[in-house]
Amino acid sequence: MTDPRKLFVDERLTGMCVFCGDKPSTRDHCPSKVLLDAPFPPNLPVVHACEACNQSFSRDEQYLACFVACVICGSTDPSSVQRENIRRILRDNPQLAAQIQASMVVDQNGGKVWTADMDRVKNVVVKLARGHLDYELSIQDWGEPDVIEIAPFPLMDQNQRDSFECPAPGPEVIWPELGSRAFMRMLPSGDKVVDGWLDVQDGRYRYLVGKTHGNFVHIVLSEYLACRVVWE
Repeated sequence: MTDPRKLFVDERLTGMCVFCGDKPSTRDHCPSKVLLDAPFPPNLPVVHACEACNQSFSRDEQYLACFVACVICGSTDPSSVQRENIRRILRDNPQLAAQIQASMVVDQNGGKVWTADMDRVKNVVVKLARGHLDYELSIQDWGEPDVIEIAPFPLMDQNQRDSFECPAPGPEVIWPELGSRAFMRMLPSGDKVVDGWLDVQDGRYRYLVGKTHGNFVHIVLSEYLACRVVWE
């Protein structure tokens, strides 16, 4: 009998850039290292990508990582930011720091309100979702998502938070393809998965992939920003 842990997905599904469908010429970490802290976890998810896609997301990923870090600490001053790699980026790129600072206003109660460039944020979140779908379920979806929801946890009520953390009833929200990574994670020797969530780096990045009435990906950045992408 064939050992299912040695099965692999159809090779016809591996010769394409997961972001655009073109011929891949490189590989891309998903999530990008800018969203994580050094030392980086071993065996980070890697997907096939073309050179154009691999390069095109870098600035937006850097923007999102810096924006979230600045909002969390309430300042664009590098010395106030907890994450070492974000401090370095802000020092080396004062134009980016100034752009983020310009997006902050003080409300009538003295609180700081930050306005993100949502086009850039959505560009990164959808890119990540496509990468996780491919890596976990061997599914490529290049169409526009039907749902993109992005919100900080502090702005979500308890029902919204519960729905985000547990998006489908039952112990398993997917029946993964034989040989896919999601299938192998379900084996007794597979990676540890808690309630469907895969923890890439504790406190920094986790994600959940599933299928109900469509393909969905949930992502959490720095235990602050909740992202949901759905292809129905």
